[in-house]
Amino acid sequence: MHKVIVETECGCFRRSDLENNLEFNSKDDALSKAIQMKNQMNLEFCKKHEFDLVEHGNNFVINFRQEAPSSCCGTGCCS
Repeated sequence: MHKVIVETECGCFRRSDLENNLEFNSKDDALSKAIQMKNQMNLEFCKKHEFDLVEHGNNFVINFRQEAPSSCCGTGCCS
């Protein structure tokens, strides 16, 4: 069994018609649905977050995109 999981349900997700914890017999079907959901969330939601898709075992997890770490040293000289 393969699942599509939205790790953190933001307000836009809760107001949408999308569902969390979907189960599929086929890995390809789960991946296809996860990609479709991630793309829809990035296109239609409020843009406060961007979403990524990662595979964890039999699950495809949609989560908030992590920001790249800053290369700033923190002393204020980088600004």
